[in-house]
Amino acid sequence: MKESQIREQIAEQGKSIFQRGLTAGSSGNISVRLEDGWLLTPTNSSLGNLDPAKISKLDWDGKLLAGDPPSKEHFVHKAVYRQRPSSGAIVHLHSTHSVAVSCLPDIDPEDVIPPLTAYYVMRVGSLPLIPYFRPGDKRLGEAVEQLAGKHAALLLANHGPVVAGKSLEAAVYAIEELEETAKIYLLLHGSNPRILTAEQIAELKAG
Repeated sequence: MKESQIREQIAEQGKSIFQRGLTAGSSGNISVRLEDGWLLTPTNSSLGNLDPAKISKLDWDGKLLAGDPPSKEHFVHKAVYRQRPSSGAIVHLHSTHSVAVSCLPDIDPEDVIPPLTAYYVMRVGSLPLIPYFRPGDKRLGEAVEQLAGKHAALLLANHGPVVAGKSLEAAVYAIEELEETAKIYLLLHGSNPRILTAEQIAELKAG
C-alpha cells in the first residue's frame, strides 16, 4: 500500500474512533510502520478531524521527515515498535471504560481484566498495568518497553490502553474489543463472574 493510502486509512480510522466516542478532544494517537520510517498522528490533533497530508512522518531516530510535529507520546509508540518488530500499527486511546478500569485499586497489575470472553482472549490476551507517569515523562517509555515484547496490549494507569497489531485494522479491532470487555468488567465488578477456564483459553490459543 502506498504511503498516501496509509495516511488516508489513518484519517478514516481516526474519524470512526472519534465519532463512536472511543476518544475525545485531542486525546489518543495512531501510528503505522512504513518501510522507511513510521507515521504518527500530530500533537494536539483530534482523531476525528485528521488531515492526511499533515500526519507526522518520522525516522527511527525520531527525526521529523514530513507533516506536523508528532504526538508528545511518540516515545511510547517507538518503545512498542522496538520490542515488537512484527507489529505494523499501534493505537493509543483514552477510552472511557478502559481508563476507568485503570483507576481501580484492586486490579491485578499483571493481568488487569480476567478472560471473560473468547474474543477478548484472542484479540487482546493478557493485559498488564503500567504504573502511572506524568504525560510526557520518558520513564513511561522505559516501562512500556519492559513489557511490550510479551504483550500486544498494555494499560497505562490512570491514562488509557496502548494496543499493537499486525495491521492498523487489527490494532483498532483489538482496542475496541478491549474497551467493550472493560465495560463488561465494570458491570460485573464486585460479583463473581464465570470466566474461561485454562483449558478453554488453551484451545483458543491453539487456533
